[in-house]
Amino acid sequence: MTRTHAVHPSPLGPLTLVVQEGSLCGLHLQGQRHLPDPAGFGPRDDGAGREVAAQLDAYFAGDRQAFDVPVALAGTDFQQRVWAALTQIPYGATWTYGRLAAHIGRPTAVRAVGTAAGRNPVCIVVPCHRLVGSGGSLTGYAGGTDRKRRLLDLEGDRQA
Repeated sequence: MTRTHAVHPSPLGPLTLVVQEGSLCGLHLQGQRHLPDPAGFGPRDDGAGREVAAQLDAYFAGDRQAFDVPVALAGTDFQQRVWAALTQIPYGATWTYGRLAAHIGRPTAVRAVGTAAGRNPVCIVVPCHRLVGSGGSLTGYAGGTDRKRRLLDLEGDRQA
């Protein structure tokens, strides 16, 4: 399966969009933790991910609250459950890691939820930035807490 990637400008800095067989399989912030080896991104093709780039532009402009591009996420069963649950956090809302752990039926797996969220391969589209620590504190975002705050501010951050 051939992957290609594009680099797309954003208010958070350049975003690398990795596409395989028409599905988004990577969306990475420059300098993020847990960045996969760029050798696996495939050749650069700035036409790759054109639809997700347009949706990201609309999101950053405040004109889009959800994404509807096909995604292909490679991860463990537990990671898949966490990533799927992240998409259920409404735009403009935040959940604690504990709430998400309880939501997936694993209330004692708070740290594991945080680790899985940190390994989310398609940030923003799968909104791991909507997770906060107990009491609403900003913690653990692979792209950095400054970017997390900017995303939450864009969405009008409110506890759900």
